[in-house]
Amino acid sequence: MKTRRQFDLHGEAEQEALGAALARTCRAPALIYLDGDLGAGKTTLVRGWLRGLGHAGSVKSPTYTLIEPYEIDGQSIYHLDLYRLGDPGELEYLGLREMLAEDAVVLIEWPQRGLGWLPTPDLEILIEHMAGGRRLTLTANSPTGGTMLTGLESDSQ
Repeated sequence: MKTRRQFDLHGEAEQEALGAALARTCRAPALIYLDGDLGAGKTTLVRGWLRGLGHAGSVKSPTYTLIEPYEIDGQSIYHLDLYRLGDPGELEYLGLREMLAEDAVVLIEWPQRGLGWLPTPDLEILIEHMAGGRRLTLTANSPTGGTMLTGLESDSQ
């Protein structure tokens, strides 16, 4: 059974704050999909996630590098952007199978580019433009994803 929550956010700061809250609720291993149009704020959400864990360095979109790895307090986090992926089979060459086997958090932008190769995520985040901000729909597909959504509820109280 899928669990779903929706958030209407107004501005980059609110989007980063939600990313930070999600990071606090997430325990590795976890696979998270970030879906939305260009400029929807997928990397903004990841920036908030990483800052919420204490990362003080820059957070850039991995559009050209495809993968940006982070190590924060002994936790491995991989941020992938599959926008420029030519074929889902390329994920094998990028080492994604090994990343998914690690005790890591894997955040993937443009997951539809890996269709047929990628496993079902623990949490899907759809980011849509709306007047004055963004609407984020979070869908938990596993107990790990469900725990994250439950953690958000207790975090906001």
